Order: sequence, then structure tokens, then C-alpha cells
Amino acid sequence: MLRVLCLLRPWRPLRARGCASDSAAGGSEIQVRALAGPDQGITEILMNRPRARNALGNVFVSELLKTLAQLREDRQVRVLLFRSGVKGVFCAGADLKEREQMSEAEVGVFVQRLRGLMNDIAAFPAPTIAAMDGFALGGGLELALACDLRVAASSAIMGLIETTRGLLPGAGGTQRLPRCLGVALAKELIFTGRRLSGTEAHALGLVNHAVAQNEEGDAAYHRARALAQEILPQAPIAVRLGKVAIDRGMEVDITSGMAIEGMCYAQNIPTRDRLEGMAAFREKRPPTFVGE
Repeated sequence: MLRVLCLLRPWRPLRARGCASDSAAGGSEIQVRALAGPDQGITEILMNRPRARNALGNVFVSELLKTLAQLREDRQVRVLLFRSGVKGVFCAGADLKEREQMSEAEVGVFVQRLRGLMNDIAAFPAPTIAAMDGFALGGGLELALACDLRVAASSAIMGLIETTRGLLPGAGGTQRLPRCLGVALAKELIFTGRRLSGTEAHALGLVNHAVAQNEEGDAAYHRARALAQEILPQAPIAVRLGKVAIDRGMEVDITSGMAIEGMCYAQNIPTRDRLEGMAAFREKRPPTFVGE
């Protein structure tokens, strides 16, 4: 149970028009909440499709795409946190029951949408954190890999298991897992379809933190939220530009990466926050950054 419920804004549902929903109350499968008080700046995306264990179906993907498009324009979002409203599950991956009803052409189009969704998460301007309190399989792990940071319960189970279903990862897994773990280890995990616990994933560097699960089943969420709270006091423009420099720099050689860093640094020089940081250092006080 959260101790600061009085400081939290209510969940804001986002419904995809013309589609049936699998959420517990028949409403939206994706809900959004902006935290307030000392957590102002943290926005949470709650995945809530219990009957399908948050599987990536048409409605789910449409709502998540719409949510991201809205939030990316909101400069008040300093950290975006993905969590599940379904106990024991983060995201069970693709909705294979729904996929069975698609033609080959429809499957190709849908997987392309999935790939676009993961790219939108990866390109989100503010830091993103996945709180993995349960199963994160196939597309569920691909969603987490698209986030900047990952926190898992030690008992969580994750893996790119597509080869065990006659498939291969198609929403970024073949690209993001090697960049996270290295080529040889990523190949081993994808070729075998192996499942890892949160503890094993942490030992390999797949997740930033692994924590013992609690009775409520939301230990990873609380650790992810604490991690978000560490980011909140920092200069938001500098953090966003740091994300750009890292992400773009990893795609090129180091000389080009240094040039990208230089361009990002130059964009940060004229900001009020940079002057505030210098003034706070000189005056020996904590800085107050405003994102300008």
C-alpha cells in the first residue's frame, strides 16, 4: 500500500476508440497517473489487461501509442515509469490468440506497429524505467529493453522465448539485447529461448536492480520509484540531452560520438539550469532546477 496516496493524482484512462477492452472494469487497458508532492515529475503508465496478462494486443498497443504521443509533449514529465496492474505479470508478450486470427499480411503490419511502439518508448525524451514485478516474456521483455532502466523482483521471470513458439524476436529484441549484454550472450539467450529470474538477469546486467518480492507483489515498482526519485532533483534538460548523447553515440564510432556529445553540451550551455547549478555550487546550497 502506498503511504502517500493523498499526494497522488487519480489514474487517467486512455481508451482506444472502436475497440473492445480486456481491462478489469471493461475500461482502458492503459492508465496514466502523474504523481504529486515530492514525487512531482514522475508519471506512471499502468498496464491493466488482466485476462490476457497484459499481452500486446491491438487495443493495448493502440492505447500505449496514444499515451506516449501525448506524454512526449508534456515537459512536466521528468521520469516515465512503466508498471503493471496485474499481480505476478509485467507483460506476457504478444497476444498469440489474437495473432492466430490474423492473415500473414496482417501479422506483418501488426509486428511493424509493435516495432514502432518499442521505438517510441526508446525515443521518449525523458528517462524511462520498467518495473518488472512478474513475468516479462517475449514482447514484454522487448518493452522493458526499450526502456532506459529496468528494475525487477528477484522472483520475476523474463526471456526472449520466441524461438520456443516457432518465431524470432520481432519488436527490437534481436537488436537491443545484444547492445545490452553483448552479442554472444544475446545469441545464447535468443537461440535457446531461456528464461531468467530477476536475480539471474541482474547478474548478467540485463536489469539495473533486483529486489526481493514483497507480499503485495510490487517490490520492483517501489524500487523503480525510488530510482526515479534520484533522477528528479537533477537538471531535466541536462538529463534529456545526456540521454540523447548516450543513445546516439552508441550507434556510431567514438569520434562521431564525441561530436554528438559536443553538440548536446552546446545546447545545454544557454540554459537557466546550468547557471543555477553554477550559482548553487558557488553559494554551497542545493540547486533548484526548473527545466529552462
